[in-house]
Amino acid sequence: MKEIERKFLVNKEIWAAVEKPKPIYIKQGYISKSEKGVVRIRIKDEKGFLTLKSANFGIERSEFEFEIPKQEAAEMFSIFCEKFIEKQRYEIVINGKIWEVDEFIKPKKNFILAEIELASVNEYFTKPNWVDKEVSDDENYFNSNFL
Repeated sequence: MKEIERKFLVNKEIWAAVEKPKPIYIKQGYISKSEKGVVRIRIKDEKGFLTLKSANFGIERSEFEFEIPKQEAAEMFSIFCEKFIEKQRYEIVINGKIWEVDEFIKPKKNFILAEIELASVNEYFTKPNWVDKEVSDDENYFNSNFL
């Protein structure tokens, strides 16, 4: 399956004033990371996920995600992931598109990153006023490089 995703930094002052839904707690770690892609384990509230992502080609890449029992995900963390990311995710719908806004707890405390998934590379979307600089092509902002 193809994933087309754009990433943006968030203006913290404007974001602080936004009415937000209840956040989703996410813990994620990486089992494998190479030039071909990553294998990620994630706990998202009460569910576990195993995800394989290919290397990026611009804002596009292949992604395969499988729901697994939370207990198995927790066990995989203890075996494979010495380091992990913790964040709170807010899902906000703007003009029919879901913006995922991540407020990082660990390791980049107080860092905020917004993502939007698109159906095509050239799809038009509305940017909310709290969105700042686009960082889609900057590998420094890939979660897998935060550890």
